[in-house]
Amino acid sequence: MTPWTSNELDKIGKAEELDIMSLKQDGTLRKPVTIWVVRVGDGLYVRAYKGRSGLWFRGVLTCHAGHIRSGGVEREVTFLEVSDPDINDQVDAAYRSKYGHYDAEYVDPMVAPEARAATIQLLPR
Repeated sequence: MTPWTSNELDKIGKAEELDIMSLKQDGTLRKPVTIWVVRVGDGLYVRAYKGRSGLWFRGVLTCHAGHIRSGGVEREVTFLEVSDPDINDQVDAAYRSKYGHYDAEYVDPMVAPEARAATIQLLPR
């Protein structure tokens, strides 16, 4: 696994959205889903606002690998589930900071317990 470059972290961290495509069991990619992405330190995180029942989130759990595209960056990634409450608190703060200009009806679900339970760290591969 290679680390994110500073340039990749900056571009993806500043991008408003990210396209996520998880691998199916047959090795092909699912259709892209556009979601929000946040940066915490040298990590990139996404959440499913519908929680663990969200369609794209369930797809991620199939192979824990896929492809992302955001801010002019495209990378193959590994999806790592996050359960650490301290990291989730930092991800909450990042969502509020980055997307706080949107109405609460969009931001609040991203920091609700259901979404916190569906937090994924994106690791380059």
